[in-house]
Amino acid sequence: MTGLAADRRTFLKGLGVLGAAALVPGCATSTPSGSGASAATGELALQSSLSSEQTKAALAKMIDAYNKTGGKVKVNTVAVEIYRTQLPTYLASANPPDVYTWYAGSVANSYAKKDLLLDVSSVWDTMKNYPQAMQNLSTSDSGQKIFVPTNYYWWGVYYRKSNFAKWGVKPPTTWAEFLQVCETIQSKGIPPIGIGTGGTPWVASAWFDYLNIRINGAPFHRRLLAGEERFDDPKVKAVFSKWQEVLPYFDPKGKSIPFQEATSVLLAGRSGMFLIGAFVADSAPKDAADDIDFFQFPIIDPEVPVAEEAPIDGYFASKRAKDPEAVKKFLTWVATAEAQELYVRNSTGTVIPANPDGKSADTPLVRKGKAMVESAKELTQFFNRDSSDALQPTADAALIKFMDKPDQVDQILKDWQAAAGKVFKA
Repeated sequence: MTGLAADRRTFLKGLGVLGAAALVPGCATSTPSGSGASAATGELALQSSLSSEQTKAALAKMIDAYNKTGGKVKVNTVAVEIYRTQLPTYLASANPPDVYTWYAGSVANSYAKKDLLLDVSSVWDTMKNYPQAMQNLSTSDSGQKIFVPTNYYWWGVYYRKSNFAKWGVKPPTTWAEFLQVCETIQSKGIPPIGIGTGGTPWVASAWFDYLNIRINGAPFHRRLLAGEERFDDPKVKAVFSKWQEVLPYFDPKGKSIPFQEATSVLLAGRSGMFLIGAFVADSAPKDAADDIDFFQFPIIDPEVPVAEEAPIDGYFASKRAKDPEAVKKFLTWVATAEAQELYVRNSTGTVIPANPDGKSADTPLVRKGKAMVESAKELTQFFNRDSSDALQPTADAALIKFMDKPDQVDQILKDWQAAAGKVFKA
């Protein structure tokens, strides 16, 4: 599935836009974590990984609307870090939840390979307006449709325009310019680069992803994450050599706080920039929304075709769902422009429907993100999405250790390859 990330023309045909904010998230209920409560109640149990206040409320409105049509869906929300580790257990349990929020591509396919996901090909029969690339990323190796996309977004280096103006810097386009911006911001007594790996270590993977696709290209990156290349390859070491150039500019306090708090640090002007997804706008107060901007991750080698991270979010379902036809009815509904627009209207302005007929907010931030992705030659998603949830912890361990002990990079890469090899053999 990693090779299905398609070039931009294929991906964007019929789309026109690429969106933001993570998948339709959930509202907390009394359903126990991992419980398949629908067996007793006749309800579908929807397990959700996203719990921000705005997105939780937006899903609640969407589910209420569906239930008024005669459906019965109950949502259980689990913090994403717990959800990520517990998802295999949910799916493999004797009485699993019916439907799950998660990701398209290789990560979904990794569960399909274990015969854990419901075939939703009949739902896709109603989704004729979705582009081929989305179909590809929603199809298992065996040819079954296993995923229904609902929205997607872009990553970038975010900053506050007013702070850049105060510090006398402009958004860089090249790596050399980026280093100069870092040097200038640091001279003002501000940590130039925010990071939030305390409790959310996966944030570091964005740096690995972007440096790798800028230096070695998206095809190599996808092969590496599929186990077809080695993490101790000199090409990968080159990624870390380049990363070492900016490590002195990282906020030293960022290692002990999660990305949500690192976002607050950025918004408060206590850090200069933050490589993060467009969901960063979820945390911005209304009076700061127009001050939030981003720039494309700097170009390092102009000979390497430009790739951008563009994660797709949506739903898959358990193969052991109690009422598969009810699941398919629900997924057919969330695939509609009507359902997705309802979610968009009640969530952040950066959320864009996956349905090509769905309307999104026409804001400068969304237009800029859309233009950046449309101009990309290649698209990737994110480390675990282009590999598997099982491989993500190997990245977390390697990257956090590198940020602490960059002089041990050779041993770190050797250990990473050994850990990744075990995942690929499992």
